[in-house]
Amino acid sequence: MNKPRKTKPGAERNIARPDIIETYPVTGEDTLLEFLFKSMPQRKRTSVKELLKHNQVAVNGTPLTQFDTPLKPGDEVKVNLTREFRVFYNRRLKIVYEDDDIIVINKGYGLLSMGNDKVTDGTAYSILKEYVKWGNPANKIFIVHRLDRDTSGLMMFAKNENAKNAMQHNWNNMVLNRRYVAVVEGEIDPAEGTIRSYLAENTRHEVYSTDNPDEGKLAVTRYSTIAKGKGYSLVDVELDTGRKNQIRVHLSEKGCPIAGDRRYGAGSSPIHRLALHARTLRFVHPVTKKEMNFSTPIPAGFLSMVK
Repeated sequence: MNKPRKTKPGAERNIARPDIIETYPVTGEDTLLEFLFKSMPQRKRTSVKELLKHNQVAVNGTPLTQFDTPLKPGDEVKVNLTREFRVFYNRRLKIVYEDDDIIVINKGYGLLSMGNDKVTDGTAYSILKEYVKWGNPANKIFIVHRLDRDTSGLMMFAKNENAKNAMQHNWNNMVLNRRYVAVVEGEIDPAEGTIRSYLAENTRHEVYSTDNPDEGKLAVTRYSTIAKGKGYSLVDVELDTGRKNQIRVHLSEKGCPIAGDRRYGAGSSPIHRLALHARTLRFVHPVTKKEMNFSTPIPAGFLSMVK
């Protein structure tokens, strides 16, 4: 007699019982548990506490259990009445924000944004693809933009075709601000300025600047020095355009390559990585049209290089 095949814990219930999710917009400052009491007056307070305790409450897409989590106007609280929200953990990326249309992540360095001819698994895309299928195997994830493998920081992915198309077809108007922080060798002169050139790529896939607009694509990089010391400078970088390797090439051509960037002339790598981090991402939500603004701290390793 054949034994029944074992299934992963929760697999059967995921298929048999669709999620019932209630959404509550936050209109004033509050704390999470008090907000839930007010938003769900028909439920016993002990029942509300159980929902919070068992990861069935999410704020701005992130499951939370801390009862006194502060809320502010514009936040969104979701309650899953069917099962716990999946608590996502991956050491190489962190989910910063999630809703029905987009996911914003903080990508670790050394992680490809998406696959290529040599690598298909273990990318930001493949990790998130597996994650969104947890609740429903039909769920999908879509690439909207990329970060270099060795660049860490904020990235956005779309969860449906409408969100993807809205961002990609109107990228320059939808993305309001992208700021990076980098540690470069030496001191940039002047300490603040704008770099403008046309970027082209040779047969070895190396990007370089040219003055010929017919040969390359216009690239504009604004920078300002935040701090300097120990032979390095911590630099804030803002992109007006988003060309391949733009920041790396422009800073290198100023005589100050990014630490760890051997490809573009760096002679040192004190923290054993490319010292470039996508720190701020501000954009118009592709569906709700709300302005979304995300920032991450400057990596501690970057600060240690100039102190």
